[in-house]
Amino acid sequence: MIQFRKPSALYLWMIAFLSVAVFNSCAPTKYVPDNSYLLNKVEIKTDASEVDKSDLKEYIRQSPNSYILGVFRLQLGIYNLSNKDSSKWINTKFRKWVNLTLRKVGQPPVILDTMLTEISAQQLLNYHVNKGYYDAEVIPEVRKKSKKASVTYVIKSKKPYKINEYQVDVPFQELNDIAKDSTRSLIQKNMLFDVYQLDQERTRITSRMRRGGYFNFTKDNLSFIADSADHQVNVKLELRDYLKAKKDTLNQTIFKRYGVSRVVYNLIPSASSLIRNSNANANDTIVHGQYLLIGPSDKFLTIKSLIESTYITPGSAYSDQDVERTYSAFNSLPPVKYTDITFKETASDSLQCLITVAEAKSLTLSTQAEVTFTEGYWGTAGNLGIVNRNLFKGAESLTVQGRLAIEKQGDVYAQEWGGQIGVRVPRTIIPFLSDSYSRNLNGATEFKTSLSYQNRPGEFSSINAGGGVKYSWIIGKQNYSLDFLDLSYIQFPDINPVFRDSFITTGKYNKYNYYDYLIMRINYSSSFNGYNANRPMKNYLTYRYSFESAGNLLYAVDHLLNPSVNTQDPHKIFGVRYSQYLRGEINSSYHQILDKNNKFVYHAGVGVAYPYGNADIIPFERRFYSGGANSVRGWSESTLGPGSYERFSNIRRRDYNQIGDIKLDMNFEYRAKMFWVLEGALFLDAGNVWTIRDYENQPGGLFQFETFWKQIALAYGVGFRMDFDFVLFRADIGFKLFDPGATAGSNWKMPPSLKNDIAFHIAIGYPF
Repeated sequence: MIQFRKPSALYLWMIAFLSVAVFNSCAPTKYVPDNSYLLNKVEIKTDASEVDKSDLKEYIRQSPNSYILGVFRLQLGIYNLSNKDSSKWINTKFRKWVNLTLRKVGQPPVILDTMLTEISAQQLLNYHVNKGYYDAEVIPEVRKKSKKASVTYVIKSKKPYKINEYQVDVPFQELNDIAKDSTRSLIQKNMLFDVYQLDQERTRITSRMRRGGYFNFTKDNLSFIADSADHQVNVKLELRDYLKAKKDTLNQTIFKRYGVSRVVYNLIPSASSLIRNSNANANDTIVHGQYLLIGPSDKFLTIKSLIESTYITPGSAYSDQDVERTYSAFNSLPPVKYTDITFKETASDSLQCLITVAEAKSLTLSTQAEVTFTEGYWGTAGNLGIVNRNLFKGAESLTVQGRLAIEKQGDVYAQEWGGQIGVRVPRTIIPFLSDSYSRNLNGATEFKTSLSYQNRPGEFSSINAGGGVKYSWIIGKQNYSLDFLDLSYIQFPDINPVFRDSFITTGKYNKYNYYDYLIMRINYSSSFNGYNANRPMKNYLTYRYSFESAGNLLYAVDHLLNPSVNTQDPHKIFGVRYSQYLRGEINSSYHQILDKNNKFVYHAGVGVAYPYGNADIIPFERRFYSGGANSVRGWSESTLGPGSYERFSNIRRRDYNQIGDIKLDMNFEYRAKMFWVLEGALFLDAGNVWTIRDYENQPGGLFQFETFWKQIALAYGVGFRMDFDFVLFRADIGFKLFDPGATAGSNWKMPPSLKNDIAFHIAIGYPF
């Protein structure tokens, strides 16, 4: 993240340009031809209470120019900045280029097309009919005034048709049992006669049949017969007519249960592998029971690793579910570019499975640079990483990353360097865990180690060494991870005596942060993303939560080794103090889709950490902070709170007391696509951190139910984003609105000071 304290000329020019564009959007009919009308507004009115109105937007074939805040048509305004007739411009290449660029970046006026209006009305009608509203009417009302037109689709749904009785009549017992399963069936009495729901029921039945080995069974084999009277419909599930008429081999084929006889792997190495091994024999074959591997001798995946990712088992019945799990397992392997699975009948009731696996690039290099300028101090940092996606030809990933950072603090330079090494294995490695159970988890295991050194001249130097084991797995849209063992050792080999006397001993800094100590923790976390790519206009929810516990195992070992230890003093193991605490955090975001270009996003986050046993305070690294690009954006990172705490103004760059044990974040953001790859945002942030105990070096930071709401900081601002699909760059300008740490009477920042009440943030990705 990059943070600045003063606005640049780039921002000023951007604001000026956007202001002119907004002004031009106020004259939207500039390029509307005579006898034509600008489509100004589209509205849908329906009285169908059982219809999801968000679904109706997908059937409108012509929408107005994109709005921002429902008022400004910025893209249209940019288009209107161009000259109507470029030949009248001064004949220079530059001005012609500007004219062409404005038209490409902007959006031409949307001219009312009555044919598209009629098509939209017909599709809305078809949708309602398919939902059971057979008597529905859709009336498009078009109003024209001053070269502008508004269209309102008035939908009169009338009385819907509902299912009165549901019967199943098919000549196969297993199919009957699946269709008549009332606990899973999607067809219920008194529900709408919904064609979409009926089709989903066919899909459900077919999926169950194909999971049971019926390879040739498809949903096209099933049909529904409907008999209606007085808006009541009796529905019967049958086989298609062409199947009912045949009692021969075709009927027998769709009800034939197939088994898998053999699995064959076809490996396609990358072009670089073929160049490195030009003498490899592409027809090499390895046999492992009923598994065959075909590929060059330098195969990029061993047959063992291939089998571990394959849920299609020779000798078992065919199952669509096994195919889906196999696709998912192979596509999650880092060295795999793509996978294709096909089947071939080899006998009357058996299938041969062919899995084609193409190799991706094995080695990747990543770099990242950061520049900071905050409160008169500048710094730079760089990260260099290399990833080997197939370390032992079993899809194991090796990640090696190094970091170097330098920051100028007055006349001295602070340095930080370090690195980490991690190995990810695409299976769950737990002692005494059976191979079959490990495969069913469909997870991964990561081993990691890290080392970093920090030197702050005149203050202290520190060493942080750590390592651990992490498990991760996916179930549906839910991601899970477990840091089974995460160990960190923090050592302070050198603390400047002046710094110790001035800031630690006197209590200005928390002395507990400058002890050598151990952190051994277990962390469990999960995340969910409800976005559906097939229904992009549907509102959705995302959330993530985590819980961790530290020090309990060390406490047990300590008391086992030293049962008579003096409980008045901090406990140590191997001569090093260890920390005990509990920590939990949850974050949730709700995305409200207004249209394809506009959305509201609501976010709330809560975190609580509690020290106990051998700890008086949470370790610095595991406490919460507020402010920054992903928090309350009117403040720089870790410069807000705790509570009404007023930071020390005479310290160098950062007050290390501005952390807490309780965190609250609440954010509202309006996001709008503007033009090209540029997005805009308006936001309102609220939050703070508090301490769970009354520490003397953090006055005003204690969380109290009676007063905490008075200490919630407020900020507002504007943001710009550039979305290149593969990466999103974000720039946010935040203004303080209410500062709980300000002197009494000056908490409200209206108007804000451009020197002290503004923060600039540049980051990658959305804040939430």
